[in-house]
Amino acid sequence: MQEAAVANMKTFSRVVVCGVISEYTKAEKRAAPDMLDVVYKRIKIQGFLAADYMSVYQDFLQKRCNYLRGGEIQVLEDISSGMESIPSAFVGLFRGDNIEKKIVQIAEE
Repeated sequence: MQEAAVANMKTFSRVVVCGVISEYTKAEKRAAPDMLDVVYKRIKIQGFLAADYMSVYQDFLQKRCNYLRGGEIQVLEDISSGMESIPSAFVGLFRGDNIEKKIVQIAEE
């Protein structure tokens, strides 16, 4: 996926990277973009940590809650059902199987 993204990026593109949970436990070689494309297209790849932005967290939280209440953004939920799905749901987090927010529903409300 990363190779396809880099191959289709424009000159002077920028990429931000935060969170690579699927890579934490991989034993095999990790994927890397075609570095020739990164150089020739002058692509900037920069990582960041959420902790870098703790000073603006309260403002973000207030705005995000307002957007959610107003329906301006929607939460995507990846829901698995039942206690028996907990182990595979947990392992799937490390493989990047989930979409957005992972939930295991234990019982109907």
